[in-house]
Amino acid sequence: MKYKLLNFARQLALMLLVIWTVVSLVTLLIEAVPGDPAMVILGENATQEQIENFRVKHGLDRPAFFFTYSAEGGFVWNGVHNRYAEYWVGLLQGDLGRSFQTDRPVASMIFERYPSTIKLAIAAMLVAIGIALPLGVLAGSRKGSLIDNGASVFALMGISLPTFVVGPFLVYIFAVNLGWFSPTGSFYPEDIILPAVTLGAALSAILTRMVRSSVIEELGEDYVRTARAKGVSERNVLYKHVLKNGLIPVVTILGLQLGVLLAGAIITEKIFNWQGLGLLLLEDGIGKRDYRLVQGCVLVISVTFILANALTDFVYRKLDPRIRLS
Repeated sequence: MKYKLLNFARQLALMLLVIWTVVSLVTLLIEAVPGDPAMVILGENATQEQIENFRVKHGLDRPAFFFTYSAEGGFVWNGVHNRYAEYWVGLLQGDLGRSFQTDRPVASMIFERYPSTIKLAIAAMLVAIGIALPLGVLAGSRKGSLIDNGASVFALMGISLPTFVVGPFLVYIFAVNLGWFSPTGSFYPEDIILPAVTLGAALSAILTRMVRSSVIEELGEDYVRTARAKGVSERNVLYKHVLKNGLIPVVTILGLQLGVLLAGAIITEKIFNWQGLGLLLLEDGIGKRDYRLVQGCVLVISVTFILANALTDFVYRKLDPRIRLS
């Protein structure tokens, strides 16, 4: 029991360290980008008084960090009244701040879009699993065959083609030429198909190679020969024994790739105008220099990625009892 509590405390400390590091780096980078958010949001026709009122309202008149670098005197201490410290004080109270552009709470803006991004990521993962599992098993069980070579070509194409190539190609074929789907938007249930396929294509290619390698490795184990000697059908050998043991590295890749899906969703949401967290971050956050919105979006994405990794560890231990014993 004591060991479990220590392990939990260690994982929680690492989680908090990662969150602090990510948000701090994002804050540093966005502060370093030239340009004034007041000018970007209010426009060139804004008066000096409007600009000053905007800066005071959103705390932009205060220093960004604890220290400011001066070419004459090196680093100058700014005290605790700076935007970085105030952000973390608010964060510890559950307040992500208010948007510079809309003056709405950042938390409400994020969680309006968050379900759409999670839905897209899950749909993309299901597409990837639906393609990779049967194709990887077929390729691994028929090593060197035409199916195996075809799966290798598919995997190579999926890894090589970026989402900003696959997305417009799918739109041209299935939306423009065939008219089966809307080219952009997220108004109807079927609108998720093209973004999910676009986002899941690269992941399915990676998973296909992983499943193939795992199946080939497991087919050489003693328990497979024993099962075949007992008269177990080849289908049961593959899907009940080989695939179950071969899924362990695949589950690890799936958990790690969730972060890739969330990052790739930014481009995919832009291509398909999918109203998710990525589009909010790209257009309303980065595009408008909305510091608080960028910080909030990155924070939520980071926490989601960390929780996905924790869930991956849990599933990993369930699949392989040896990890629990160690």
